Amino acid sequence: MGFFRGLSSKPTPKEVAKDRLKLILIHDRGEIPVETLEKIRKEILAVISKYIEIQVDDVEISVNKSDDIEGENASALIANIPIKNIRR
Repeated sequence: MGFFRGLSSKPTPKEVAKDRLKLILIHDRGEIPVETLEKIRKEILAVISKYIEIQVDDVEISVNKSDDIEGENASALIANIPIKNIRR
């Protein structure tokens, strides 16, 4: 069955639910609106896709917060984007 999954570009309901949950968790951590994070994700993937073939289904984008040395909150946007092939 895994062979046929590769032929369809439409995400499964499981993948859609997983992506939505990730966005909710990101929103809670980074205090960035879900709509804004989704726009960021789409724009990042569009730009990277011009140069690199990526596995869109496995992309993970998150916002992490941490306290720096001076006690201020610092945020970081972290993207894990699996690469299939580099375009030449």
